[in-house]
Amino acid sequence: MRKLVLAASVALLTACSSPQQEQLNFMPQPVLSNSNLVQNANFTLTSKDVRSAQYVALIDSGRSNIEPIHSRQNVRISIENALLEQFQSQGFNSTVNSENSVSVEIQEALVSVKHSVMANEMDGKVVLEITAETPKGKLVKTYTGTAKRNGALSASDDEIGMVLNDVTNLVLKEVANDRELKDYMQERF
Repeated sequence: MRKLVLAASVALLTACSSPQQEQLNFMPQPVLSNSNLVQNANFTLTSKDVRSAQYVALIDSGRSNIEPIHSRQNVRISIENALLEQFQSQGFNSTVNSENSVSVEIQEALVSVKHSVMANEMDGKVVLEITAETPKGKLVKTYTGTAKRNGALSASDDEIGMVLNDVTNLVLKEVANDRELKDYMQERF
């Protein structure tokens, strides 16, 4: 009898459990260099996520209900890995205890979605602050990427994820093409 009650309880709890929270696929693409800027210049890369909340999208369907959506991947680690690949493609070597350091601060990574059954409007924004520091000084730069997208019908998770990835990739491209940052690291690292 106990086994029957236990089996019935487990089946009931399984049926009552809430559905899995939807998540976006966050896959930023590094901008890889074809040629080395430097040979064996070492640096230490660190990152921190200072966003007030960890969701990457807010969906407002107009019914007094705003739903947050999180990323499947860790945002901080994904951005740090993409930047590491970028810097390594330029010839920089990442080590754990270099006197040269690059720190990345993720200040914002969010897509705001307003949608109804007939239309959607998405605003994406990503803000990264990068600090390149040596014993002789430091350079602090802020990179911001924004995008607006409108579409018919309600926005799917894939479309929201595409906007987030596109905006992040724009910021990574801006970092890769920043002459001032490249020159600073090339001359001092």
